[in-house]
Amino acid sequence: MLVEYFPLHRRNEMANQSIHFDPEFDAFTYGDPTSPKARLRTLGRGDILVFYSGLEGWDFSSAPALYIVAYFEVAVAGLAKNMGERNVKSNFSSNFHVRHPRILSKDWDDLVLVRGGINSRLLNRATLISTTGRDRRGRPIKILSREMRRFFGDFDGKVSIQRSPPRWVDQRLVEGAAEFVRSLD
Repeated sequence: MLVEYFPLHRRNEMANQSIHFDPEFDAFTYGDPTSPKARLRTLGRGDILVFYSGLEGWDFSSAPALYIVAYFEVAVAGLAKNMGERNVKSNFSSNFHVRHPRILSKDWDDLVLVRGGINSRLLNRATLISTTGRDRRGRPIKILSREMRRFFGDFDGKVSIQRSPPRWVDQRLVEGAAEFVRSLD
C-alpha cells in the first residue's frame, strides 16, 4: 500500500488552487492566452471549433487514442482587449480566465476568447479520430486517421494532432466536415 504524505502547508496551498477547467461546456466558453491559439480570434459566427481529448479504455481494453468530445458553433470570438471589459464579463463569465481577476488582468492583452452558441454540444459518445503514426525520429505519435481525413483533410500534410496547435480545415471540405461534426451524438 502506498500512502502519500503532504505537509500541512502544502495541503492548504493545494486547497486554495483553482482548477483550470477550460474549455467549459455549460456556457460553452474557451479562453487561451498562448500564441499557438492566437488565430482562433479570427473565428466567425457559425464557424465550428472542434475539441478532442486523449482517452483510453476504462473497465475494458482500449489503447489510448484521440476522440472528438465536443464542439462549439461559434457565437463570438476575439481578443479580450478588443471586446471590452463589459462584453467580456457578460459573454464569458463562466470561463476560467474571466472568473479569476488576477488571471484575467495578467492575460488580458493576449487572451483569445471563444463562446459557442445554442447549437454547441458536449457529445454523449466520443468519436475516434486518431491512429498511431511515427514522427521524424520514428517515435509513435497520434495522427488523424485516414477515415477522418475524408472529412477534415490532411491539414496541408500536418496530420499529427498530438498536442498540436489548432488545425484548419481546407475551405473546400468545410461544409462536409461541419455536417459530419453536427451528426455526432
